[in-house]
Amino acid sequence: MIELHDVGFKWPDGPAVLQGLTLKVDPGEKLVLLGANGCGKSTLLKLLNGLLLATSGEYRYRGDKVSKPLLRTPQWSSMFRREMVLLFQHPEAMLFNPTVADEIGYGPRQLGLSDSDERIVEWAEILDLQSLLEKPPYTLSGGEKQKVALAALLALDPQCLLLDEPMANLDPRSSGWLVDYLLTTEATVIITTHNLSMATELGERCLILDEQGSLCFDGPVKQALADMVLLQSANLVHRHRHRHGQVTHSHPHIHDWE
Repeated sequence: MIELHDVGFKWPDGPAVLQGLTLKVDPGEKLVLLGANGCGKSTLLKLLNGLLLATSGEYRYRGDKVSKPLLRTPQWSSMFRREMVLLFQHPEAMLFNPTVADEIGYGPRQLGLSDSDERIVEWAEILDLQSLLEKPPYTLSGGEKQKVALAALLALDPQCLLLDEPMANLDPRSSGWLVDYLLTTEATVIITTHNLSMATELGERCLILDEQGSLCFDGPVKQALADMVLLQSANLVHRHRHRHGQVTHSHPHIHDWE
């Protein structure tokens, strides 16, 4: 489904954000993308979603080289936008319609899906948004905005979910629902998280970016999380001193945060 060949990205007159990324993702795979803040995780998701274009290397989706001309081709773009969806780390960046109902229905209507109203009702019920359907999204709490953004994406029945810190604003019940959904969906999932203890629940394969935006690990999640040297080199764990009675010592620690 996804192929990256020596992909890099840099802003004009800026340093490289991503460099030398080569990997393949098959349909239905569940990947957890890890890395320290600023390593390029969100940039990589935007590149996969076609919001940014690689400045070096090649990105192919279902065998087609993703480029500006191809993204401007109506038929291909319509297919790509329905299949490949991105949940931003901050849902406010995604919400712009006058009501929650309009927000959920926006994508299906833009793509000309005849059952857009049914999709609004279905996903509002699944994510417990029925009482909010007529409210403006800007009046909602952070968790409610996150659920509306999720509903707007899932209403498209996508084939690939790119999720940037999706648990960050969700309450425990909603987080549990999302984990269950991701485990059972047939869609491909690439998800970033700072919650390392939850990573094994979110996918089988782990990608770790180092602080230079290079891929330093591609393999089983459990193997990555057991390698403290790897995690420390990627700045995913830290070492600090502990006192146990009269004894003080230092060792690496995982501290989850959202």
